[in-house]
Amino acid sequence: MKPTRVSTPRSIIVIGAASGAGAPDPACAEGPDALRSYQVFHAAPLQHVAWDAILRVPRAQQDTPLHAVAALGARLAAEVEAVLQAGNFPLVVGGDHSCAIGTWSGVHRALADRGPLGLIWIDAHMDSHTFATTPSGQIHGMPLACLLGYGEAALTGIDGPEAKLRPEHVCLIGVRSYEAGEAALLHRLGVRVFDMNEIRRRGLTEVFDAALAIVRHGSAGFGVSVDLDALDPDEEPGVGTPVPGGLYRAELAAALSHLRGDPAFVAMEIVEYNPRLDRGHATADAAGALVDAITPLN
Repeated sequence: MKPTRVSTPRSIIVIGAASGAGAPDPACAEGPDALRSYQVFHAAPLQHVAWDAILRVPRAQQDTPLHAVAALGARLAAEVEAVLQAGNFPLVVGGDHSCAIGTWSGVHRALADRGPLGLIWIDAHMDSHTFATTPSGQIHGMPLACLLGYGEAALTGIDGPEAKLRPEHVCLIGVRSYEAGEAALLHRLGVRVFDMNEIRRRGLTEVFDAALAIVRHGSAGFGVSVDLDALDPDEEPGVGTPVPGGLYRAELAAALSHLRGDPAFVAMEIVEYNPRLDRGHATADAAGALVDAITPLN
């Protein structure tokens, strides 16, 4: 009888990204410090979770939002790549969603020799504007477009000039607020969007299975980007840009729990926590519940 091989769970290394320059309200930059101080990732059974650094924008790059986002993104990409190369699982905690440019650029670089990266983008918004289409000018509405290779060169060129994602390996879940310009880009590229109407019709379990099929097919690994505004603000008010009619914490945690121990699941980020708008740490606790859902139990 052959001995049973027991794989050692990867450590989840939490990297804070104090990004606030990409949004009109910079309070989300306080999110990583607040979540660390609340210790929402340290309750049992999360023995495999450890905080690393909280990255901040260097003072010299704080002159414009573009410089701030690009500088933090470059630092974050290098940190994420290093965590993956060490055999661990990076969990990036933002900050506004502009930090995603750095997160997934770093993951892309780490996987580049093995193949493309798949990504599930869980968000109330599409985040797929460029400066040519945005009505607000805010960079936190642009990161997915940048990762697909569209937008300002200072952002698309973080950790290399190539696109970090291919449209056929990307899908969005939870969308319910967007503008025509970003919707047109994703439609033209053929990116699959599961909006809230479809989720309520089919159920999140079925939709999540379909999303996994998309991001697994032909990829070297996949990640999940969770904007907390994907959750319903009646339950989770502490987010940068709340939109009614979202996902419930329990259903999203249940879906994410199916990724626990999956070797193809290589990284995750949780963003847009605004501690100034939270009530009784409800949304902070939601972030902890989502990490709990993916964390090995042994």
